[in-house]
Amino acid sequence: MTEPALLTVRRGVLHFTREIYERFFNSLDTVVLLRDGDDLIVLPVMHRAAGGYVIKIRTGAGDRAVAAADFFRDNGIEDWIEKTFFAVWDDDRAALVGGNIFGAN
Repeated sequence: MTEPALLTVRRGVLHFTREIYERFFNSLDTVVLLRDGDDLIVLPVMHRAAGGYVIKIRTGAGDRAVAAADFFRDNGIEDWIEKTFFAVWDDDRAALVGGNIFGAN
């Protein structure tokens, strides 16, 4: 298990710092977002043609954002809700996992 990464969902956009991007998704353009119970699964996508949500540069410092309002709305996180949570790398899933983000506020 890795050191936890702090992520935020705000206005349907998943935000993370440049450091988190480089640690988990370095040089990748896309991720797939999945819900597993109350957990958020962020899977790296090696080839952009495989689909997923585009990782965009958000700030001059290299912070990143994944616009996925449809995914978050479909899973009960409306645009006006802001959630900050910790995620850890799960080797078994080969993904970054945010625990209980879809649970009660």
